Amino acid sequence: MGVVESSFAGIRFLFGPLAIPPGKEGSPGFILAFQALPSIIFFAALMELLYHIGFMEKLIHIFARIFVRVMGISGAEALCASAQIFLGIESNLTVKPYLREMTQSELLVVLTTGMATIASSVLGFYVIILAPTFPAVAGHLISASILLAPAAILVSKIILPETGTPLTLGKVIKVEYVKASNVIEAIINGATTGVRMVVAIGALLIAFIGLIALIDSGIAYCGMLVGKVFGVHVDMSIHTILQYIFYPFTLAMGVPFEDASAIARIIGERIIATEVKSYQDLAILIKEGKIIYERSVVIATYALCGFAHIPSLAIFVGGTSSLVPERTKDISILGLWALFASNIACFITGAVAGLFYTGGSGLLMK
Repeated sequence: MGVVESSFAGIRFLFGPLAIPPGKEGSPGFILAFQALPSIIFFAALMELLYHIGFMEKLIHIFARIFVRVMGISGAEALCASAQIFLGIESNLTVKPYLREMTQSELLVVLTTGMATIASSVLGFYVIILAPTFPAVAGHLISASILLAPAAILVSKIILPETGTPLTLGKVIKVEYVKASNVIEAIINGATTGVRMVVAIGALLIAFIGLIALIDSGIAYCGMLVGKVFGVHVDMSIHTILQYIFYPFTLAMGVPFEDASAIARIIGERIIATEVKSYQDLAILIKEGKIIYERSVVIATYALCGFAHIPSLAIFVGGTSSLVPERTKDISILGLWALFASNIACFITGAVAGLFYTGGSGLLMK
């Protein structure tokens, strides 16, 4: 939390009172654009700095070695999966020289681990959203990010088992990374990357939430017509439809029956409106006391911790295809499978969190 608090120094300097978080004197309430999104710039710069001094490279190499030895996957898969724990789409650059020769099973692992995990640069962003009602959330999000990588590998290999012979099978390969010339350049590069991420996330939220509202109005109108014909009230919306679809998965994760409906709704919302909106709604549900059990919140926190949604599908398929254009057809076919697999990986992680939950998670339940 000390690192998160440090990120507020620059935000407060730039935006003044607008940056004061909820619960503190003078706060205007929670404003996503001024209190949470700018933190991504700080964390992106921090990650670039850690890369420059060699810390991240060594950490990723340790995880890659563990995945190769324990899970028996190729070095390229292991390296990319390890990088996904800390990075976003840019993690695919670590295995760019190997993408052309990867088997379809390897490509599915690359896409699934990318969509099932979250970048460290946005982890602090989620902490800021949830911390006012869930002070201990940082530890849970870090745990989720680490657990999701092996879960994504597991689900990928179940869906598409390896039938070929990967080029880097049994090998631990080095991180492909171009270092900045000095510390200042590294910080500048990280901050610039953070700005692009902030703009992209903001644009996606505006576009997708607006489009969802438009679709919802159309579905609601159809529901009204059906209600008039049959003389009954029909509550129809895209959120309601997704809530019913994800309800069985929510129960399977171990969410108590009393909270299953509310949790299913925000999990369904994630698939179309990104995890940002879902975490915001989770924080609101906690604050308003609409979730009865702490276990439900912990499970939801883990289950939502990933880029497993349609906007991310476009980003990862498009981004990976740009690195290896000759595999565009394979990548586009595997994209939908990766979306499915990444969601299942998130649900498995949520179930594991619920299984080992013993209370005392640090929630401020109202």
